[in-house]
Amino acid sequence: MRMRPTLSWTPAADLPPATTDVMPVADVLSAGGVLVVTGAGISTESGIPDYRSEGGSLSRHTPMTYQDFTGSAQARRRYWARSHLGWRTFARARPNAGHRAVAAFGRHGLLAGMITQNVDGLHQAAGSDGVVELHGGLDRVVCLSCGAVRPRRELAARLEEANPLFEPVAAGINPDGDADLTDEQVGGFRVVPCTLCGGILKPDVVFFGEAVPPGRVGQCRELVREATSLLVLGSSLTVMSGLRFVRQAAEAGKPVLIVNRDPTRGDQYAVTRVALPLGAALTAVAGRLGLPADGEEAPRD
Repeated sequence: MRMRPTLSWTPAADLPPATTDVMPVADVLSAGGVLVVTGAGISTESGIPDYRSEGGSLSRHTPMTYQDFTGSAQARRRYWARSHLGWRTFARARPNAGHRAVAAFGRHGLLAGMITQNVDGLHQAAGSDGVVELHGGLDRVVCLSCGAVRPRRELAARLEEANPLFEPVAAGINPDGDADLTDEQVGGFRVVPCTLCGGILKPDVVFFGEAVPPGRVGQCRELVREATSLLVLGSSLTVMSGLRFVRQAAEAGKPVLIVNRDPTRGDQYAVTRVALPLGAALTAVAGRLGLPADGEEAPRD
């Protein structure tokens, strides 16, 4: 039986309550040099659910682990059937007000960099440049044998051709692009191999139980060192992959601010936590700074 790949933590009882005042965030951004770290909470208003909020996908869904994916052909069939269906929703998703506000901050030179834990590509679609995708991106597929990386749209077309009658109705879509399907719905779904070497194809994302590439971690740590402050948007910071950068910033004496409706594992390191929906909060911040947040969307594959 596969265990849920989550960490448990208890919010500290002695921390000051969160605020609904966005002025501290506006003040930090106005000074520039801000490193932004985003999580699934910034994409919920685009129709992509998060993991850990009330009703989040972890309450009904166990994400695929790297060990299961690489160790079981049946697990890969189940993953690709569900992910193939989920990709249709991801490909249709569009940036929301939160993504557009962050892009506006970047266009006006207020950011030192940007790290996202999301795999949906919505920051780039909103016009943000230089986004470090900590956990990779669902718009790419990598071969585990030869290392070739190809666009997801190519695999989607091949899977459509190999499974012309595959049209199940999903119970829900998850932040990792995995749709909720039963074993009966997965049925005889056909998985296709790498066209170059016949190897196993995997989405170019970091699965639970898989390490973030060291070079990417080093790049993020350098961004923390260069920044004057760190702003976390829509992440519970439950997993260490994001929390470590918050800890690094706090240990260096750099202010950490968090905008998230629910408590986070990093609240003890924050000088301020704003408990508001991301779209409304970031639009208000952009307004305080006199910045238009209605940039053009970049085209999506």
